[in-house]
Amino acid sequence: MSTVVEVDGVVRRFGRMTALDEVSFSLRANTIYGLLGRNGAGKSTLMQIMNGHLLATSGRVAVLGESPWERAAVRARMCLVRENQLYPDQFRVHHALRAASFLFPGWDEAYAQSLVDDFQLPRSRQVKKLSRGMLTAVGIVIGLASRAPLTFFDEPYVGLDAVARQLFYDRLLADYAEHPRTIVLSTHLIDEVANLVEHVLLLDRGRLIVDDDADHLRGAVTAITGPAAAVDRIAASGTELHRATVGTLTRATLRGLDDAARGTAAELGVTLEPLSLQQAIVSLTANGMEGSR
Repeated sequence: MSTVVEVDGVVRRFGRMTALDEVSFSLRANTIYGLLGRNGAGKSTLMQIMNGHLLATSGRVAVLGESPWERAAVRARMCLVRENQLYPDQFRVHHALRAASFLFPGWDEAYAQSLVDDFQLPRSRQVKKLSRGMLTAVGIVIGLASRAPLTFFDEPYVGLDAVARQLFYDRLLADYAEHPRTIVLSTHLIDEVANLVEHVLLLDRGRLIVDDDADHLRGAVTAITGPAAAVDRIAASGTELHRATVGTLTRATLRGLDDAARGTAAELGVTLEPLSLQQAIVSLTANGMEGSR
């Protein structure tokens, strides 16, 4: 697959605070990425830099082979949907959609109107009078209907109830199947997007600690439970992220458990339990482990 975004050694500081610390990765065409991490990890800052809304303190960003900063042709091929998106006070819902139709060359008006109906948005209501969930839905409509080759959703679920969130995920996946493009989702609701995300970028305190395919990451972190001596033997073959002992049993979370160790675990009566994507992410960020890029 072709590379559409390259981020090389990006650092971003705000005064004495380092929001991003030597972040490097690339984005492939026609792939859904999960940009994950705790609050304050640097996700929003990174999205703004990739979209040309913010300059890096140092490092290089190339989008479709060019810098996104002050490049209208490049930015026209990207759509960033932000949690705190602002609109002019006088704008109504239909004004926001009309403005978006001029900004994005691939805009699909019929699809936009279909999404408005799906999310039950009042077309004539002023945007500033919308509920938090409806405001989020306006951004989702714009992000999906833009059909931008690079589409970024920064915390796209704020204010949405479970039904509306599932509607978003369903519409995103269906439209992605019909119109493939690169989509980056920044979210804390990892379990909800686990079946959507193909590749994970995990930030922790401004550093990229995981850059891995989601399927590989799901199988890369394992919980093992058994007698302490047996767990110690198995744990030696991987990287230990966490350990707890209750009575005679010890439970450890490991990354990088090899096939030989898995075989030995069965012989020693040690139970192996694969972790979900969310459990794996929690284990990695809770311990500040540094992953491969």
